[in-house]
Amino acid sequence: MFYVLGALLVKRANDFGVGVWRTTFVSNVTSAVIFQLALPLGGTFHMELIWQPALVALVFFGGQIFNFLALQRGDVSVATPVLGAKIILVAIFTTLLLTQGVTPKLWAAAALSSVAIAMLNRNRGARHHHVGTTILLAGMSALLFALFDVLVQKWAPAWGAGRFLPVMLGCVGLYSAALVPLFREPLTAVPRGAWPWLLGGCAIFGCQSLTFVFTVAHFRNVTAANVMYSSRGLWSVVAVWAVGHWFANREQQLGVEVLGWRLAGAVLMMVAIVLVLV
Repeated sequence: MFYVLGALLVKRANDFGVGVWRTTFVSNVTSAVIFQLALPLGGTFHMELIWQPALVALVFFGGQIFNFLALQRGDVSVATPVLGAKIILVAIFTTLLLTQGVTPKLWAAAALSSVAIAMLNRNRGARHHHVGTTILLAGMSALLFALFDVLVQKWAPAWGAGRFLPVMLGCVGLYSAALVPLFREPLTAVPRGAWPWLLGGCAIFGCQSLTFVFTVAHFRNVTAANVMYSSRGLWSVVAVWAVGHWFANREQQLGVEVLGWRLAGAVLMMVAIVLVLV
């Protein structure tokens, strides 16, 4: 639910023209600071393995860019459920990188996810908000975030959560400097009214990311963690429908039929996700 709240806040900030590059930069720097709170958890630095958090940070960085592109160009009620397909990709990467098998239920879940995405894409009689592009961008974000989750489970134990996570997000903060030349205008030109939405959304993203990634690193059950986390797809549609107007979100204008199909698609996505776990 924190992810959905953060997404609505960031979506509102983009109405002020903040742009995807400045949003990604502020979010990553904010998360880099928040992740330093994990330092007291302890662990061991491995300078000879510094490439591991550096590589994981690069994957996370790419996932963030695609995530914010999806939120900027499309609807929260489409992007967030598509991100829920990450659990299927997590299962596949778990098989490839952690040598765990793929069951027939996984392929059934993948098929259900495909149908769910088609339902999310249904927009008859309503104004299109780049739905296809949103699904593609959110899908790329899901792919990278799935790889990120599995690599955290694979490499974090040797470091300890209190070392791997701060180093990894510190690298993300450093990579974000590459975004500065892409800014349409400097950060000082961001409208004053946008800052509460932007900082609020980025802080919530950082806190929920720390909570989720710590869970994966500490308990080492990436599939179960993603099953719970992917319920954000369902909550995103409910939140847009119920309280979207609080954030000046315009998706309610798509009409009951379109949001109904999106809700059905989100529920079907959840069925696919639960099928992976059971």
